[in-house]
Amino acid sequence: MINPVSPFITKRFIFTRMKYLLITILSLGCCCSYAQQATIAATRTGNRIDVTIGNHFFTSYHFADNEKYPFFYPVNGPVSGGSVTSMRNGEYPHHSSLFFACDRVNGGNYWQEGLERGRIISIGARIIEEKGERVVIEDECIWKRPDAASPIIDKRKITISAPSGNCYQIDFDIEMEMLMDVTILKTNHSLFSARIDPDLTVKQGGVMINSEGKEGEKATFGVASPWIDCYGTRKTGVEGIVIMQHPSNRWYPSPWFTRDYGFISPTPMYWPENDKETQLKKGEVVRLRYRVLVHAGDTKQAGIASEFEKYKSE
Repeated sequence: MINPVSPFITKRFIFTRMKYLLITILSLGCCCSYAQQATIAATRTGNRIDVTIGNHFFTSYHFADNEKYPFFYPVNGPVSGGSVTSMRNGEYPHHSSLFFACDRVNGGNYWQEGLERGRIISIGARIIEEKGERVVIEDECIWKRPDAASPIIDKRKITISAPSGNCYQIDFDIEMEMLMDVTILKTNHSLFSARIDPDLTVKQGGVMINSEGKEGEKATFGVASPWIDCYGTRKTGVEGIVIMQHPSNRWYPSPWFTRDYGFISPTPMYWPENDKETQLKKGEVVRLRYRVLVHAGDTKQAGIASEFEKYKSE
């Protein structure tokens, strides 16, 4: 016997399911528009500048007097809300999340622990644009060590935005002025670098991949490539961080120093032309641009290749 109520129940069920599906699609569609409309704000507290995207805390730019150099930490992902980078540990105490530094500069060490060996000191961190679709931070840093003249002063501009709800962006643009003739001996400890959170590392099952599709330390170490992405699976889903080099950079594209335990850095100073040193003249200015994307999904899902094509034209 056919239940006369069945057709009504079936229609109502179908209608309810379609309504739920429509709401879900609209919600997903709103994700990107929310990020584009989300207010990004920067606030200075003592020797750090905190940045929020909408209601989410994204990162802090640290420049305390007792630090080796300024750095970003945490660098929180859009999916987990947890940092995609990690801080110093006992084995690698000189890795401070996301940072810019260099070793073996005119006899000084502006990378590894020991403040007396050399420091990159912030002397002018300030917020230029504090609220809106982006925030802009500017800083001026002097490279200094005891009983020695400063070899370099740098000016940096940091622009933070959110291209979508699944992607946060840091543009790091820096000008390094040589205050004297500078010699940087061959070193793997140089320039823009990221210490990756264990969740995203090859050692823990994550993926490190460059623009040519090569994966892992053995395939990417010493390879000149425009970008490298590191991503892995967390409890909340897949999340990653990519560093891009802008084509206008000196030494572009620089070879990469990579480690499966979670370290990436485009490092020209480890592969100088004469295999010994990099020399820069007094008054010379080196301009470097990097883009960091903190993203949901893997490299393809995040559209990293197309994002780099956009970056190239800027």
